[in-house]
Amino acid sequence: MNNIIKGKVAIIGAGAVGSTAAYAILTRGVASEIILFDINKDLAEGEAMDLAQGASFVKPTKIYAGSYEDCAGAEIVVITAGAAQKEGETRLDLVEKNINVMKDIVSNLIKHCPESIYLLVTNPVDILTYVVYKLSGLPAGKVIGSGTVLDSSRFRHLLSQHCNVDARNVHAYVLGEHGDSEVLAWSTANVAGIPVDKFCKECVREQLENDWHQEITTKVVRAAYEIIERKGATYFAIGLGITRIIEAILRSERSVLTVSTLVNGHFGINDICLSLPCIVDGSGVAEVLNVPISDREIDKLKKSASTLKEILKPFEGSLTL
Repeated sequence: MNNIIKGKVAIIGAGAVGSTAAYAILTRGVASEIILFDINKDLAEGEAMDLAQGASFVKPTKIYAGSYEDCAGAEIVVITAGAAQKEGETRLDLVEKNINVMKDIVSNLIKHCPESIYLLVTNPVDILTYVVYKLSGLPAGKVIGSGTVLDSSRFRHLLSQHCNVDARNVHAYVLGEHGDSEVLAWSTANVAGIPVDKFCKECVREQLENDWHQEITTKVVRAAYEIIERKGATYFAIGLGITRIIEAILRSERSVLTVSTLVNGHFGINDICLSLPCIVDGSGVAEVLNVPISDREIDKLKKSASTLKEILKPFEGSLTL
């Protein structure tokens, strides 16, 4: 029996990322109902009150704080709870702490939200997407990580600045891990179908830099570290990225997004969650696409997958509730 409530989104974790996502969802008018849950009940209630009091400025949306029981029927459950990345710490340093957090969360969610699509945001997102997939027993397409949706946006933003065009007209993907081993797919990056290198040679602005590929790659990979050093956390851009994924699901758009999902067979990679361009619709991940990337990028992607598998090895026998 389908008990899903259309347009209902539950957010587990009302910290900076969760509350910012709720704000972005609210202002975009994507959902009809938003519930915030946090172990700090006062925090969730305060954020919900603050958001709800802007009701006259946005499309009608029911927003409130509640329990796991109140999350029942949500089309999408967004999981942002967990230990945050600190200055000098990599996303993969968070593994053990956040696997334990996920066990507690999933044990509650499968009781009350067995039919929902789970959207993982907590870092390290690829590892935890795989962990929640294993713990929940849900079909792979219904457990999604935010993956490199944000990294791809960072890539497009920097290319748009370099090429002096609107970022919405730049098409470029970051693949693999949302982290240090991620792969910028330069071979497919284009502006209006024109490969970026060709576009830059032909556009009015003369390109003199010899190492601009490496400069942009470094900026994309280091982006979170740079922001964390300056303000302690990243949450605005990922809040928008979460909203974009939710929008694609609730509207069953069949949009192509670089979310993290279980990969089996693509580029010789098996049984790990990482980001590839995926068709996202009302079912979650409907299809993982085979993108025509270069041999060098395929090698890097395989190394990214190997990095994630090595991190998971010590925990493989404990991924049960």
